[in-house]
Amino acid sequence: MPVCDRVDFAYDPARPVLSGFSLELPETGAVCLTGPSGCGKTTLLRLLAGLEAPQGGTITGLAARVAMVFQEDRLLPWETAWQNAVTTPDPEAGERAADWLRRLGLADSLHVRPSGLSGGMRRRVALARALAAEPEVLLLDEPFTGLDEPSWRRAAELVAASGVRLIVLTTHLPEQAAALGARVVRLTGPPLRT
Repeated sequence: MPVCDRVDFAYDPARPVLSGFSLELPETGAVCLTGPSGCGKTTLLRLLAGLEAPQGGTITGLAARVAMVFQEDRLLPWETAWQNAVTTPDPEAGERAADWLRRLGLADSLHVRPSGLSGGMRRRVALARALAAEPEVLLLDEPFTGLDEPSWRRAAELVAASGVRLIVLTTHLPEQAAALGARVVRLTGPPLRT
């Protein structure tokens, strides 16, 4: 299981984002990180994804296959929705990507580039891309932004039933955490050093 032990991280040494932060995540299930903007939620996800390294303390027990949905969709503008959702060169990757796009309501948009998609549709492509990678751990940073309530509820239902071992998400909406059956962990952020 992933364990953060006295983790320190700062982009600016005068303003730590995480200071002596410890958290033990479960082997399975869902955990929702909440708290005010700037308290370290996104940074913690980036540390769990291996995109940043702790500057103090340790993070152990990370899974081999981790996928992340960022706050920004990060789609390649010259590729179609389907091409954006294909993440590996194995022969079944294309079918997995198409399957997730269909399940997320994008069956008619597989061959449309991001410029032809609404914000909510681009969000669902980003989610399909992460799910098609068949991760053991799925990190979701405000994953349902731009989706109306029926759409995010359907997406949450699909994520919950996806078979992903551990889901860690950030959201400001308690109902989204509840839809995934997530245990809520509130981050308050470290005190500012002067």
